[in-house]
Amino acid sequence: MLEKIQKALTVHNRTIRELLAEALGMFILMLFGLSSAAQVTLGRGEFGQYLSINLGFGIGVTLGIHAAGGISGAHLNASITLTHCLLGNLPWKKLPVYLLGQFLGSFLAAATVFGIYYDALYDYTKGNFTVTGPTATAGIFSTYPAPYMSLLGGFLTEFIATVMLFLGILVIHDEKNNGALKGTQALLTGILVLGIGLAMGMNTGYAINPSRDLPPRIFTAIAGWGMDVFTAGHGWWWIPLIAPTLGSLFGVLIHKLFIDFHNQPVLESGNEKRQTDVEIS
Repeated sequence: MLEKIQKALTVHNRTIRELLAEALGMFILMLFGLSSAAQVTLGRGEFGQYLSINLGFGIGVTLGIHAAGGISGAHLNASITLTHCLLGNLPWKKLPVYLLGQFLGSFLAAATVFGIYYDALYDYTKGNFTVTGPTATAGIFSTYPAPYMSLLGGFLTEFIATVMLFLGILVIHDEKNNGALKGTQALLTGILVLGIGLAMGMNTGYAINPSRDLPPRIFTAIAGWGMDVFTAGHGWWWIPLIAPTLGSLFGVLIHKLFIDFHNQPVLESGNEKRQTDVEIS
């Protein structure tokens, strides 16, 4: 019976498997991240601090990559997927598939966190879900700029943070240089996200990922926060879409100009070294 059920549920189409992998990886990432944000906010500081949110997203990234990495490559980020398409590493026909998987996982994670913490949300807000103000809770699900931030300053913050994200990912996976040991890439990427949050999270909440920000924002608009989620912060909502996309592209450019164009594969370098040793002998 179990074999029959498994056979009936097994998906053999690679594209569908990639969609499901991106959805699950994104769901895991966002469930840990948003839940930690909910505990810090709704617990009024008694169940964690800002570091808790950084750790939650870092752990979520690590586990999400382990869940999806062997099937889809675990992009878990629309800007990274788009960049891979532009570089020719991923066929353009798979772009909507990856984005759909990421957006689905992110949206479902927001809905799940909303369900888990609904009673706490209601108690904290007295049923009045707001985007700004002393009991604002929309920031649990999506990012919003600090009150002192201009749009230009917020754009710059998100741009630079995403440059460091994708540059860090490229460095971790660069087998021609000093890439990470096999099996440690997911952990190091999680630590990378943790570091970005610790270093550059104050201004904008470090979205660094359209798939992390837009689906939960749409969910909150539906779930009771209204269209304020798109107008708050001087219409902030589009910055976490555009700045990470441009930041990813610039991160690739920096890696290629400073490292990749000048580096030879490890095997080539090793052969040259052995040849030189022979000539010297």
